Amino acid sequence: MTLQEFKNSLENRSDLSFIIENGIKIPAYFHITEMGVKTKYFMDCGGVMRKDSKITFQLWTSDDYEHRLSCYKLSAIIKKAESLIKEDLDNLEVEMEYQDYTIGLYSVNLIDDKYILEPTLTDCLAKEACGIDQPKQEIETSECCTSDGCC
Repeated sequence: MTLQEFKNSLENRSDLSFIIENGIKIPAYFHITEMGVKTKYFMDCGGVMRKDSKITFQLWTSDDYEHRLSCYKLSAIIKKAESLIKEDLDNLEVEMEYQDYTIGLYSVNLIDDKYILEPTLTDCLAKEACGIDQPKQEIETSECCTSDGCC
């Protein structure tokens, strides 16, 4: 979800809650302790330089059980951060940080009117350079075709 999509989804909502994909609900008394832009310059294992930028929000819970962040207040936080960062942020993907056992990084999706935090995954960005085989496409066989695709 991009920042623009996230901002649009906050409009006219009364409930602001997040659920991790595995069903764990972030307690309703969470705080947003950070909003920023995280830019990473890196070289993949194929020697290609890359750049990746994301909007990050840090969700944090404490013993402030009466705290409730409204959609309106979160929209105001976003507007304030945008005015300070002074970059076009709308097309950047949103990433949430939340600490369970360790700090987890999650992408955000709106599913059935609920914000679902989906774990981010690692991947090799240069499979061809590393010699990692791509999954082979299975070929359907019939009486006239063999498994190697010859008919």
